[in-house]
Amino acid sequence: MGGVTKGLISLDQEVEWRAKHFGLWIMMRVRVTRFQRPTYFQDAMLRGPFGSFVHDHIFETQNSGTMMIDKIVLHSPFSIIGRMADFLVLGRYMRRFIQSRNARLKAAAESSVWRDYLPIQNL
Repeated sequence: MGGVTKGLISLDQEVEWRAKHFGLWIMMRVRVTRFQRPTYFQDAMLRGPFGSFVHDHIFETQNSGTMMIDKIVLHSPFSIIGRMADFLVLGRYMRRFIQSRNARLKAAAESSVWRDYLPIQNL
C-alpha cells in the first residue's frame, strides 16, 4: 500500500491507496472526516470498491503503552448480494487484514522505522 502523502495526517486530508485484495489491485481514496489529536480520527471513502466505508481509529492510553482500536463500517455495493458478501466473506477478511496491518504498525512503532513516516523537519 502507498499513500498520496507522507507524514502526519490532518482534518480533511485525502489519501489514495492502492492495494492488492483477492488477487486484484484496488484503488481507494479516503478523506479524514474527523480528527481529535492524539486520540481519534476517522476516514471515509470518497472513491473505491465499496458502497460505503467509514474507519474510526481510536487510541487509548494504557499502563503498558497505547491501545489502538479500529472500528470499520463497510457495505458492499449490489444490495442483497453485497450484504451476503459482507456477512460471508468481507467481515472476516477485513478483520484479518486489519490485525495483520496493526501487527506491522506495532513493529514499526516499537523500532526506529516510525521515523521514516515523519517529515525531516519534525525529527
